[in-house]
Amino acid sequence: MTLVSVGDHQLDYERSGAGPPLLLIMGMSGTALHWGEPFLSQLRGDFELIVYDHRGVGSSSRLDGPVTIAQMADDAAGLLTALEIESAHVLGISMGGMVAQELALAHPEMVRTLTLGCTYCGGEGSSLTEPEVLQGLAEAMLSGDRVRAVRAAFEANVSPAGAEGEELFERLLAVTEERAVAVEVVMAHMQACAAHDTSSRLGELTTPTLVVHGTEDRMLPVANGRLIASHITGSRLEILDGVGHLFFWEQPERAADLLRAHAALAV
Repeated sequence: MTLVSVGDHQLDYERSGAGPPLLLIMGMSGTALHWGEPFLSQLRGDFELIVYDHRGVGSSSRLDGPVTIAQMADDAAGLLTALEIESAHVLGISMGGMVAQELALAHPEMVRTLTLGCTYCGGEGSSLTEPEVLQGLAEAMLSGDRVRAVRAAFEANVSPAGAEGEELFERLLAVTEERAVAVEVVMAHMQACAAHDTSSRLGELTTPTLVVHGTEDRMLPVANGRLIASHITGSRLEILDGVGHLFFWEQPERAADLLRAHAALAV
């Protein structure tokens, strides 16, 4: 990956593939590696993919103190500007979906189409992760046992059916061991997510929007996807039955197909 200056800090990014640009915004505690090669390989023939690490992650600049979702959206806009990309298709998942919401609201001219996956908008009717799920994740993270922590995250982020597959877990473990995210960065991300609320502003969006959510999502329940779609006039809601939070890990081909079809709306 390559470092580029964005404001007073640097972001680590990578470009691959060919076609119109697609900016992929990763979620809480994730890295650019967490998109997974099976998903990215489905898209490289149709898009120029731009993946990057948030501040505090990988080789991107150190995160000093708290950060807001709006600041991360400014980072995303700054990255596109630094790469001389006037507009791109945008996919944001989980916390990255919150960042994508703020990006589209603040810089609608930069977003050709918007895809919001397994994410949250705040406001009445929304719901964050259940306390018992967070407790289990925190206990595993603070145990000092990295494999236990990854196993807990894996089981919370995929469906029960997906959790039965050891191959998926081994892939996630390899990605996490290659590029770990510091606990203090994860905590900063959690605080940013808890403060996020675009619910009263999503009605301003005119960007073609696709909302994708799995029915077995334990991190951000599927009701959040339905709520977001209800706020955005003309949006399309795609509910993936039996799929967990990391829908693009469990169903990479279907997820890529949805993105391609949605991007075609901007042609």
